[in-house]
Amino acid sequence: MNVHSKIKFFLLLGFSLLILSVFQSAYAAPNVAKRYEINAKRVGVYPQSEEGLAASREFIRIDSSYYVGWMFQGLYLSERAADYLGYKNVIAPLQKALTLIEKDYAKELEIKTADIVAYYQIQQYQQDYSTIAYYLFTAYQNSEMNEESFKLLKRVQKWDMQREWQLNTYTMLSWLTHRNRFYTAKKYDFLLNSIDQNEKLSNSYLDSGLHQIERLRPYNENIFSDYYIQYDYLSIYHYKCILYAYNFNIDSAQHYFQLMDGTAMFPYNNYATFQTVLGNFREAEENYEIVSSIDNGDKKLQEWAYYGSILDIYKGNSLLAATNLRDIIKAAGSTPGFGWYNIALARACSYEGSLSESKKYNERAANFKELHIGTTLGQSQYEFAINLVSLLNTTKSVNAIKFEDKNWWWHPKSLFKIAKLKIEQFGQQYLITNQFAANPERENVIYKLFSTENVVTWDETWFLIKDFSTNFFHDKFKNELKSDKREKVYKYYNLFLAKLAMKQGKYKVAKDRLSKILKFSEDIDVNYEKLFLARCYEALAICADKLDDKDQYQFYQAQIYRYFPQLLPFADFSPQMSYASIGNNKSLEKKLKKFNIKWTNTNKYAPKVYINFSKEENKDVIKYSVNDYQGNITIPETKIVVINEKEALNTLAYGLFGISTLDSQADID
Repeated sequence: MNVHSKIKFFLLLGFSLLILSVFQSAYAAPNVAKRYEINAKRVGVYPQSEEGLAASREFIRIDSSYYVGWMFQGLYLSERAADYLGYKNVIAPLQKALTLIEKDYAKELEIKTADIVAYYQIQQYQQDYSTIAYYLFTAYQNSEMNEESFKLLKRVQKWDMQREWQLNTYTMLSWLTHRNRFYTAKKYDFLLNSIDQNEKLSNSYLDSGLHQIERLRPYNENIFSDYYIQYDYLSIYHYKCILYAYNFNIDSAQHYFQLMDGTAMFPYNNYATFQTVLGNFREAEENYEIVSSIDNGDKKLQEWAYYGSILDIYKGNSLLAATNLRDIIKAAGSTPGFGWYNIALARACSYEGSLSESKKYNERAANFKELHIGTTLGQSQYEFAINLVSLLNTTKSVNAIKFEDKNWWWHPKSLFKIAKLKIEQFGQQYLITNQFAANPERENVIYKLFSTENVVTWDETWFLIKDFSTNFFHDKFKNELKSDKREKVYKYYNLFLAKLAMKQGKYKVAKDRLSKILKFSEDIDVNYEKLFLARCYEALAICADKLDDKDQYQFYQAQIYRYFPQLLPFADFSPQMSYASIGNNKSLEKKLKKFNIKWTNTNKYAPKVYINFSKEENKDVIKYSVNDYQGNITIPETKIVVINEKEALNTLAYGLFGISTLDSQADID
């Protein structure tokens, strides 16, 4: 290059640098001023509030290359998202905010320091970054974008911030793995190839999280109080509790619950579910009640409401469960959890005896697009619960027709309805069988009675397995009885083994096992295990009938009525009652006797029914009440004004068993 060319080159270079300097002065400096303005205006503005939306628009207008406006927009949309589309709309602004903050403030995100002054200068950027990532992770999860969720967590970890604030990456990696444990690497790259391997991987993430706390402690202990350090530990312990409880590592789960006991982060909901798994229903209810009192109204499934309704059913109080669930549904509206609450309401109505109501709510759940937010429960469990409630209702509907029409076998309408229901029942069993066979969790969730991921009652589990291989389940539950460490669950295994023996025709064997349950199970909590007691006595009644023990047959029926009378209209035998009437309405009395109730004056254990037929203002009126064989009032006096004779008789017949909702299944003339 000659001298002339060199001079020309350096002149051109100098001119270029001058132009670049002018552009930087013209554009970079104003951006600093604009960002300073945005930072000043964001103070005191809550992004999720109505002011947050206006602020986001203003910030984007002032400087669309600054992450704050997009962050405000994303947080505002996230607060109002309640369905799949809503959360999909959250993703774009948060992705943009994350990209912009990484581009402009990479240096600030990488800094680790024990100097409180130096940390204060970069704290806002690290805190904002964590907030953006947390809400983006939530949006991904609620849109079932699991691969994107995993990549986001790894992306956050690359910065190795000394404090992750809202998004604790190791706990979320553990959560993501545990939540998808039943899948393999074929579906998601971040998984391994079995539930056991995925659970171990999930736990290893938590161990890495504990190591991270210690590794970063030299930076953080000079800046943050012990409260913040303890918070990080408790976050890890929380997920340790979930993993160990799921895997039936009882001692380890107890250990981590104890470490959290007495802290503001104690997981009452998870602890309540854990107590249910152990068969401690009273303690479970107490902790669910604590959760309900501090419920902050998050737009996600409130597990205490769903599982608490199951405890009410165990207590023989299905009507209370249904009432509470209706209130919850009314308050929550069609937000995430709506479908789960309707499943729970359908179940409560079924056990209360209102099958038509149960079918209505179960269908509503089936037609609802549920978002499984903040829970390890997923779509497969959701569909399984719906299908099992459907099977429960169909099975009960067959017996309801037989209850309403004791001569059903020679009435074409009843025969046709039963045949139709049987076909429906077969289809439901086929569907559930396929779900059951394809469920890799059946060892932990179905075969073990009670588990953290079981979304149905133990009683529904019987409806699931009763028509499958009797020998297989007999061996399976016998082995579980030997290996399971949960002593309060033993009686449930024994009940299932007795009922399986009955299916094999071994009624004496079944009776002996059932009698031992009631005689030697000192841990039966009568107030919380009425359904269990009623099912035991129901099985004993069938055994006594098969063994021609009339007195015991009558006594066991009386015990069913004592603990859970709503089961009797759907039983495989005719419930017995003694009858006294006042007044003269032979037509209604005659039609009442078309129901499958065996009226007797020789059964000393039979509930005593008092019915008064009369007229008030030219209308037929029925008043009825029921006492048990010991003279206790079980159904207080109830009044029915006869407008439609058939409906009145159905109300009366079911009302004798504590079923308050009209629910006719048969056509009786």
